[in-house]
Amino acid sequence: MSFLLPKLTSKKEVDQAIKSVAEKVLVLRFGKDGDPVCLQLDDVLAKTSHDLSKMAAIYLVDVDKVPVYTQYFDITYIPSTVFFFNGQHMKVDYGSPDHTKFVGSFKTKQDFIDLIEVIYRGAMRGKLIVRSPIDPKNVPKYDLLYQGI
Repeated sequence: MSFLLPKLTSKKEVDQAIKSVAEKVLVLRFGKDGDPVCLQLDDVLAKTSHDLSKMAAIYLVDVDKVPVYTQYFDITYIPSTVFFFNGQHMKVDYGSPDHTKFVGSFKTKQDFIDLIEVIYRGAMRGKLIVRSPIDPKNVPKYDLLYQGI
């Protein structure tokens, strides 16, 4: 399903998307096209993109083609999903140590839809961090690699 979603292949394209997407949540999925978990996430994103078209713009970013952002967002696990609103990085409290990105795939389409709605509503109220509506059982668990340094 990744062929249904637009791809950003350079730093310039990512910069342009961040600057130009207005009054919508910008969803950037960092990953690789051939990775099975990325394909699972792409399927969820593609199936919800039409329903969320008034609230969100969804793009795929290959971690190998845009290493600047891969390093900036500390993308060590793929897929990782990062959210913006009007050029501002939106953070989400998933109950995990990292609020900057969602790591892994969403379990259901509804989880993703609920998350976008919460980010959108929070951003419209001027919030920069929102609490995740996703059941903690559905949030993938991982350890931060830089923990304890």
